Amino acid sequence: MQVTTVNKLAQYVGEVVSIRGWLYNRRSKGKLHFLLIRDGTGIVQGVMFQDDVSQNLFTQCAHLPQESSLIATGKVHQDPRAPGGYELALKDVEILQLAGEYPLGKKSHGSDFLLKNRHLWLRSKKQHAHLKIRSEVVRAIRHFFDSHDFVLIDTPILTSSACEETSGLFEVNYFDRRAYLSQSGQLYAEAAAMAFGRVYCFGPTFRAEKSKTRKHLTEFWMVEPEIAYANLDDIMELAEELVANLVEEVLEKRKEELKILERDTKMLEKITLPFPRLSYAQAVEIIRDSKVSFEWGEDFGAPHEAIISSHFERPVLIHRFPAESKAFYMKKDPQDPHLALCVDMLASEGYGEIIGGGQREDDLETLEKSISEYKLTREDFEWYLDLRRYGSVPHAGFGLGLERTVAWLCGTHHVREVIPFPRTLYRIYP
Repeated sequence: MQVTTVNKLAQYVGEVVSIRGWLYNRRSKGKLHFLLIRDGTGIVQGVMFQDDVSQNLFTQCAHLPQESSLIATGKVHQDPRAPGGYELALKDVEILQLAGEYPLGKKSHGSDFLLKNRHLWLRSKKQHAHLKIRSEVVRAIRHFFDSHDFVLIDTPILTSSACEETSGLFEVNYFDRRAYLSQSGQLYAEAAAMAFGRVYCFGPTFRAEKSKTRKHLTEFWMVEPEIAYANLDDIMELAEELVANLVEEVLEKRKEELKILERDTKMLEKITLPFPRLSYAQAVEIIRDSKVSFEWGEDFGAPHEAIISSHFERPVLIHRFPAESKAFYMKKDPQDPHLALCVDMLASEGYGEIIGGGQREDDLETLEKSISEYKLTREDFEWYLDLRRYGSVPHAGFGLGLERTVAWLCGTHHVREVIPFPRTLYRIYP
């Protein structure tokens, strides 16, 4: 007997195959049962006629609980009316386990209940679609950087110092001293760039921000490229190319998932290169022209980002923020030292910042002064200063937040739905 998966049924039309999966739903009509069977690759309808199976099995399937595990065997038929375009004329169903009463019924549930049952909620169509698109984005990110001669460098999760704001650190006990969960792999990626030229790291990062917004998680994933002999313009161009590629890949390869999510893809289809670019000063003018009060030097909040992005059909890059609002490692603009050579990318449709990055300070004396001004412990950064002592060059990079990017591509309101097990201010279960 040929064992296959739902997504490969087109190869077996007219043949008898077995599908290993779970009961997604069922209904009966007289001497006929319709069993919807999911196996992780898709959902197929199994049609069971009473005369084709034993009476005991037919009776058992009439009461088969949702999410019972089973192996369904039948002949593959093409049928455009069926889910996925194919169905199984069932000859046998081997029931491996009868599920208990499934907590996630057909009625609507609140978000708190669903998140408490996240381990089961993952089986639903929309959550399944979210994570298939996430997987596609991860694949596309890796392919993009691998095909552009970047070297993957795995950076540590446990660090001895902060990369961003010290107030956003998760502190852990590390034997006889303190350590922190990594906020970013950037500083280590800079070291690797001095060894390999073009590198990227890709993994989980942690921020102890007491934020309850739909765009924040305490644990999220970031991809961070870093390039030696690169400047701000180089890194903005790379960011544009990456995001345009991700949009293209998802539109091409995850049509069915986007349809399940009822994603209006018209806006995504408009995303072509180049993206619009604004200085911080120009972005501030857009905000003020909309009659919203905004003080120079402030960072953009969600309402400000929405105002800016509403003026464009594509993601927009905002560069040269006030230097005082950025991290210690940002290089200042030689044309105006009050500004940093940095960039944020705002996704279209009001989804906010998905990329942040810029050019790094490559001068040893300037970086030493910056560490002092930011009141950081110099001893923690001696290794980082070594990068400026031994062969310093202009270099730049950025970080792309995976969850925010996937939420935007899916048209999903909250980032917690596009990560398998979200960690938020009040949630660490399951």
